[in-house]
Amino acid sequence: MDSISQQLFKQQRGNAEKLQAIGFQHQADHYIRQQPLLAGAFQLTITVTLPNQVTTTLIDTETQLPYTLHLQPQNSGEFVARVREAYTVALKAVIQQAFSADPFQSAQARHLIQAVAVQYHNDLEFLWQKFPNNAVWRRTDTHKWYAALLQVSKRKLGLASDDLVTVIDLRMEPAQLAALVDNHRYFPGYHMSQLPLNKFRGLSLTCLTAQ
Repeated sequence: MDSISQQLFKQQRGNAEKLQAIGFQHQADHYIRQQPLLAGAFQLTITVTLPNQVTTTLIDTETQLPYTLHLQPQNSGEFVARVREAYTVALKAVIQQAFSADPFQSAQARHLIQAVAVQYHNDLEFLWQKFPNNAVWRRTDTHKWYAALLQVSKRKLGLASDDLVTVIDLRMEPAQLAALVDNHRYFPGYHMSQLPLNKFRGLSLTCLTAQ
């Protein structure tokens, strides 16, 4: 994967049926589609290996040679910029039409997502455009959230690091929290960390995955 496609697809998950619906052909273990770019000046071939491995080939239709200048950030000419923009737009269209957000890719997070789906028949919901990598589980009857899966800086948990970590935030009664919070693995809900212990209404469990 080149740096552009890697950045775009790294937290996405493709859907086989949707890929085929927009013209991708299933071949062996991947899906492939060809399309013109910049009014036919180039032919773009996109190859998807699920869940999110994407490779591309861009061919100059006049010379029939591969074109790669758009993949090199140091190239900033007007024409290269146009190619890069068209290339990026084409990949984003594939994401919009056949992929869904998938920021939680660790084995622990996937196990949790599957367990909640089996036990409670609830799927993660991504509700916030401003925070596209954060999601919640909501009750089917009241639609109130009972847990959130979040990517936050360790510093928000009171730790001396800006590294991202995946946490699960749970709603809990204050009486239950006092025995659990150790500020090592169990933290007050990160958005509530300035409250005294008897006011806590949430718990952050940070053992899922460091990013």
